[in-house]
Amino acid sequence: MIIKKFLLVSLMLISISGKSTWAIDSNYDTIPPGPADMFVFYPGTDSSEFPSLHLLQTALSGYKLLVEEQLVKRTDVITIIDFSLPSNKERLWVLDLIKGRVLFHCLVSHGLNSGVLLAEKFSNIPGSNTSSPGFYATGETYSGKHGLSLVLDGLEAGINDKARARAIVMHGADYVSAEFIRKNGRLGRSFGCPAVPQELSKEIIQTIKDGSCLFIYVSKPSYISNSLIISRITSVTKG
Repeated sequence: MIIKKFLLVSLMLISISGKSTWAIDSNYDTIPPGPADMFVFYPGTDSSEFPSLHLLQTALSGYKLLVEEQLVKRTDVITIIDFSLPSNKERLWVLDLIKGRVLFHCLVSHGLNSGVLLAEKFSNIPGSNTSSPGFYATGETYSGKHGLSLVLDGLEAGINDKARARAIVMHGADYVSAEFIRKNGRLGRSFGCPAVPQELSKEIIQTIKDGSCLFIYVSKPSYISNSLIISRITSVTKG
């Protein structure tokens, strides 16, 4: 069986040299080495199969803070969504943090009013039909108009903490598919939910439900400068 994705290596044996920047602007602080040091890529593996190293480091550093504060109770998986990528790219990863491998890597939609091909606008306002960036904890599941769906609880005040009230959930959608991209050049869009391919939705939702960490990355300074979690991560470097 071909081992995809990541190799988990003991920190005592391997470390990643250097630090990776959080944002596209070089003026932002670097993320200190931390949980991401456990992951190294197989030589020769297509880097598009993985989150970028700076994104991986940031997601796992935020995850560590949330676990320590008991805002995230599951420590076995993390979901990372990279909204700096266009919707016709696979930009969602579910990582197994115990075995150090990628469980899912697939398409994911953004909100109708966040943009067309790229997600460029974000909001925490009910009725805005936009995506919200930042760190979330997954909640319970329910069966709705999209079938099995997963409630998301935003953990960042003023940024995504109205997610539950806005009914921002993960669900499957037929407009999240390679066929839709072939016809339109992009995915369809949701009312702000991170919708995933219909054929994968049940398995993804069952894998990440009930208290795991989900991180939606955006490269907008408006998020970076207002996120207390990002501020706490970067303050480690400043200190």
